[in-house]
This record gives sequence, C-alpha cells and structure tokens, in this order.
Amino acid sequence: MLSTIVFLPTVAAMLLVLVPTAYARKYTFAVSIVSLLLAVKLWMGFDGSTAAMQFTEMVPWIPQLGIHYALGIDGIALPLVALAAFIAPIAMLGTWPAEPVNKEKFFLANAMILQTGMYGTFLSTDLFLFYFFWEVVLIPMFFLIGIWGGQNRIYATLKFFIYTMIGSLLMLVAIFWLGSEAREQLGVATTLMSDIAKLNLPFDPSNPWMSPQALVFMAFTLAFVIKVPMVPFHTWLPDAHVQAPTMGSVFLAAVLLKMGTYGIIRISLPMFTEAAMWAAPALQALGCVGIIYGAFCAMAQDDFKKLVAYSSVSHMGYIVVGLFAFQPIALAGSLYQMVNHGIASAGLFLIVGMLYERLHTRNLNEFGSLAKSVPMMAIAFMIMTLSSVALPGTNGFVGEFTILLGTFQQSAVLAGICGLGVIFGAVYSLKAFQKVMLGPSNVQGHGHAAHGHDDHAGHGHHEEPAHVAVTHDMNAKEITAMALLAVFVFAVGFFPEIFFGPSRVALETLSQSLTGPVAP
Repeated sequence: MLSTIVFLPTVAAMLLVLVPTAYARKYTFAVSIVSLLLAVKLWMGFDGSTAAMQFTEMVPWIPQLGIHYALGIDGIALPLVALAAFIAPIAMLGTWPAEPVNKEKFFLANAMILQTGMYGTFLSTDLFLFYFFWEVVLIPMFFLIGIWGGQNRIYATLKFFIYTMIGSLLMLVAIFWLGSEAREQLGVATTLMSDIAKLNLPFDPSNPWMSPQALVFMAFTLAFVIKVPMVPFHTWLPDAHVQAPTMGSVFLAAVLLKMGTYGIIRISLPMFTEAAMWAAPALQALGCVGIIYGAFCAMAQDDFKKLVAYSSVSHMGYIVVGLFAFQPIALAGSLYQMVNHGIASAGLFLIVGMLYERLHTRNLNEFGSLAKSVPMMAIAFMIMTLSSVALPGTNGFVGEFTILLGTFQQSAVLAGICGLGVIFGAVYSLKAFQKVMLGPSNVQGHGHAAHGHDDHAGHGHHEEPAHVAVTHDMNAKEITAMALLAVFVFAVGFFPEIFFGPSRVALETLSQSLTGPVAP
C-alpha cells in the first residue's frame, strides 16, 4: 500500500512519454486523484488507538551496511501524507491552463517525481531511505525553478541547491556514524529508525559541544532547519519562491518546508532528546526571531509573492518554537500548524499566480480595486488571508493558539514575544488584501506587460485601471481548487478533532518519551 503511494507518481511520470501532449495535463491530474484516493483509503484503514507504525514494509536493501527499504506510517506522518496528496490535485487545478508554456510533459513529469520524494520522506522508517527521498525532492525542484522560473531563476536555483546540499551532507555523515555505532552497540549493522532509537549516545551536560549525541543532533537538525527555513538559514526561500513557477511555489510552501519540521519531530527530538533539550533555548530564540523578522520583512515588500514567501518564514517560526517547548499541547499544535500553514500558503500562492497570469505584475502598488471585477477571487483571497492570520474559526487559529498555549506553559515571556507575530501577521496580510482588492484603482492596463514576464512588468502609461485589465474572474477549475482549500480551512477550524484525532495517541506517546526520563 505504502510503496504504491510512493512510486505511483514516478511510474506515471515515466509513462507520460506515451501520452499525447494534448492529454498530458488531464493524465497528470488523474494520477494525482488516484494518489489522493489511496491516501483516503490509508486514512480510513488507519488505527488511531496505537502509536505503532502501521502498513509496514521492510526489505533488505544494502545488507552490508544494514540499510533497509522500510516504510511505515503513524499518527505523526499520516496528516502530512494526507496534506501532500490533497495539495497535488489542487496545485494542478489552480494553475490550469496557465502553466507551463513550454516543455509541458517534462514540467508535469517533474511535478510527479516531486510527489514521490515527498511521500517517501514522510513514510521512511530507515534513516538512509529517509535521506534518499529527502534528496530526491531536490532534483525535480531544481528543474522546475531552473527551467520555468523567472528572470533570476539560475541564481535562485543554485542558492536553493547549495543551501540544501550542505545540510544534507552533514546528515549523511551522521547517518553512517550512527550505523557504525549500531554495529558496535547492537552487534548488527542497521540504519532502521527503531534500532537507532535504542542506541546509548553519551551526552555530557558539562561539555555538550564534544558529546557524540550533541554532534549528531546538530548534524541532523541543521539539515532540517535549513529546509524549514529558520533564520538565519532562510535566505534561499524568498529567492526560490519569487522565481519558481506557481505550481513549484505551491509544493514548496505547502509540503517541502514541512519536511524540515517533520524531520525534527521524527528524528531530532525522539532520538537525541538530551541534546534537543540542551539546544532548545537557542532554537526557540531563533524561531522567535524568525517570527518577528519574517513579519517585518513581509511588511516591507511591494512584490506580492515575496510578501507571501516572508510570511512563510514567520509562520514556520511558530512550529520550531512549539516543537522545542517540550509541552504536549505545543507538540500537537506544531503538527496541526504544519498542515494548516500548508493549506493557507498554497491558497495564497495560487492567488498570486492567478493575478500574475492575468495582469503580468506582482507589484502591490500596481493593483487596486480588483474586487469589483473578480469578486470570487476576492472571497477566496480573504478566506486564505483569515486562515493565515489565525482568525478564530479557521484552521490557522487551531495551530497557532495551541502552540502559544504550550509555549506559555513553558515561558510566558517567550509566548508573549511570539504572540506579537500574530499582530504583525494581520498587518501585512490585510495590507496586501487592501492594496490588491480594495484601495484606489492604480493606473494600469494590458500594455507591454501582457507580453513579457518581467518581475515588475507593467509600468506603461495607460488610461484604464488594473481591474479593467482583469477581464475574467476565476475559471471553474480555479474556483474548485480554492473552494476545496476553503472547506478545509473552516472544517479544521470548527472540528479539529476530525482531522487530528488519529494523531493523538502517537503525539501523547512521543511527548511522554520526551518529558519522562530526562525532565529538565
């Protein structure tokens, strides 16, 4: 079952060669729907009363090194697999038929291989296999940004690649060290997560920097926080987002960033608990800086896409703070927020893409009064904005409130500083909505911008306001994509237990293992 979910998109990508170009997009969409149905079946068959791995598969892969092809799913991985499966068809619908303009089959093949990497990362129960899928994601993303990106796409692609590779190489070294340590301590070479968790890794509080556990923790966690991305390792993200095609941005914001926080909750916290507790104050401080810094950077942006990109830096900061609070409710809130941020950011990037396709500009000062001509888009934009600013009744509130509540139990001061991010978030989000949909009409028409893809195209002198240039509201496919996201926003906002019930036991078990024997 799990192997089918992981490899179906890649097999489909290989068969894309046989599909006529005219049907390539429909074929890819059909594959994403099949993946979603498999994820639904997985959800229905999942037993939420146990924290054990389910639907497990294990085959020796490289026996000499103890590396296994091992897959499994528990309550922590389940919501993220569901998120990836849910986002894929929505990313297809919301960018149809705007993208891509050339090499369509190669574009769609990359989008499908990307899904294999995402599913594999969330479902791996072997450290080396986890690393393998973690790296698989890089390749299609490299092509998506490098070929179909904006003007500075090569710079953005190389920066994204280099940042991620540095962290990944440290993680690989740590995995091989743990494998050799397992051979010494357990008498058998293995990189299975369940075996590595049994290792006795020394940690000396008086000299933590030289403790094996701390070094391995740092090697893994650096790879994860670069992917999150946490300040100061965040600078690749705005560049990658601004240059990426809309579908690339949706996958990047909704799912790829979550691979970093998933790595922390799956590997860094349970396997290296003492080192995690030692490093927690510094990581929480950086997460807190990220919340405020990301919000101020978002406020300063005129480029709509860059504003949404910096908002991701801010929102992902909450998840880092929540994970290292070591409070059960903050841990649950962090998992909630991984999914909730995925939904809100996907919706906002789709809105940016729709506006850019129609107006060929992302400059907030060149929009204005669009709500008159695109009322459906205005409604969708408002719902995603409210989710992003965590309005009670939306999914964003469930995640951010539980994170802040858990953080408050640990440190009222830290929770208070993080809480400021909610206020600043409302400032930049509502500013963007006001400038685009309400506000005065800015003088802007079709002009030369309709033909170029310049980042700030559209400075021509024309008589008609921007909302005249947008002659059509969302089409049926775009409305469907945004409606599905909106349903999720309110369903989780009012009935969070429906979606997160299956995760409860796994989260409780994890939090007990963290706070039990080594309480600070």
